[in-house]
Amino acid sequence: MSLDTQQLAQACADAMWVDDKASQGLGMEIRAIAPGRAEISMAVRQDMVNGHSICHGGYIFTLADSAFAFACNSENHNTVAAGVRIEFLAPAELGDQLLAVAEQEHQGGRTGVYDVVVTNQDGRKLALFRGNSHRIGGALVDQESGVSQL
Repeated sequence: MSLDTQQLAQACADAMWVDDKASQGLGMEIRAIAPGRAEISMAVRQDMVNGHSICHGGYIFTLADSAFAFACNSENHNTVAAGVRIEFLAPAELGDQLLAVAEQEHQGGRTGVYDVVVTNQDGRKLALFRGNSHRIGGALVDQESGVSQL
């Protein structure tokens, strides 16, 4: 019996998370996963604050990029970024709880477009990220069992 689309998305996220030392090392947590969608959170720590006493934009970018990666791999196709763009709207502060919500806007053949919105604990939009994905072939997990193929 094949996994349904939600079970498959979760199995893909689980398979990727095991070796995602970058996201783990930054304290990120997967809050939700669904086909074409991912929510990942991260707290702004002292070692993420720059000389302006705000969160370094690279950490906000990394959070958005991780959400993008989990969303675009959630349909069991090995997928990488082909290009990304980010717009910073407001600063994140030390202690803020950030949430990146990535959603598939378009998937056509091997290429896709995903939008990610990063907010703080008050729901204030901090950044808008758009990612272009490219499916490189192969699957993350076995379609029937959900066992990782990575």
